[in-house]
Amino acid sequence: MRPASVALGLLLTALLVESSAAQGRWTTAAPMADERTEIVVAALDGKVYVAGGFGGGPALLEYDPAVDRWQQRAPLPERLHHAAAAAVGGRLYVIGGYAGGWTPVDTVYEYDPAIDRWRERARMPTARGALATGVLGGKIHAVGGVGRERRNTGAHEVYDLAADRWSKLAPLPTPRDHLAAAVMTGRLYAIGGRLDGSYARNLQANEEYDPATLRWRTRAPLPTARSGIAAAVLDGKIFVFGGEAPTGTFTQVEAYDPRTDTWNAWAPMPTARHGLGAAAVGGRIFVISGGPRPGGSYSALNEVFTP
Repeated sequence: MRPASVALGLLLTALLVESSAAQGRWTTAAPMADERTEIVVAALDGKVYVAGGFGGGPALLEYDPAVDRWQQRAPLPERLHHAAAAAVGGRLYVIGGYAGGWTPVDTVYEYDPAIDRWRERARMPTARGALATGVLGGKIHAVGGVGRERRNTGAHEVYDLAADRWSKLAPLPTPRDHLAAAVMTGRLYAIGGRLDGSYARNLQANEEYDPATLRWRTRAPLPTARSGIAAAVLDGKIFVFGGEAPTGTFTQVEAYDPRTDTWNAWAPMPTARHGLGAAAVGGRIFVISGGPRPGGSYSALNEVFTP
């Protein structure tokens, strides 16, 4: 190939990569009333719920995308940060996290939006913070985190709502914390994270749990090693947002397609941050709160991603 043709080919390749990376668009929605980080976020019946975190106390916030408005609901029974959340069966569950500073807890709180009330449910077998959860087959799977020994746990425990009971399953192959979890195609994915709480030891790990075989397997790695991330499922893909490292926070948006075991870059976040949350409602993903700088920083941001 002649030099001019080579140059043209390289230019076209660069343009295609840039076009791929620019997929999707971002808009700004009403911010929260207070600035937070290390929150939990979940979508339930067309609303988005934000609980816990640093900066906001135990207040539970409910966001209605239809009218772009926030309101306060009944507060969490205790102050928590680095917890995990799941929405299933018309209820919101806030699981684990840290309380009283940096003490990992095993608590499970269930919120009923119909009566605006919390109640405590059966506790997890393993107390931990900075864990992740996913709903698979109507049950809540809790994976990873930091245990009471201040080390990573590979605990994989599942909560049966009807029986109000936890049981243990095959452990996460790569114990880690500050990871994200998502469910697609009837399988659970544990993505990214860090080792023993150090964002200098970020991971690209992507591990898939198959309930039919009760086993984990390794899948295509997250392109950008990061932790303190958020994930949401939309349009047949798992979108992963933000994160932190010693060099700063991330604007990266990378989406995983389990059917092809491939990742693609999408339009970056307007504001880099970690300790954020993400929830999909009505064809959009609401990416909320989080710290714009590594460590203890806060925001009330509500940025909306439309693929």
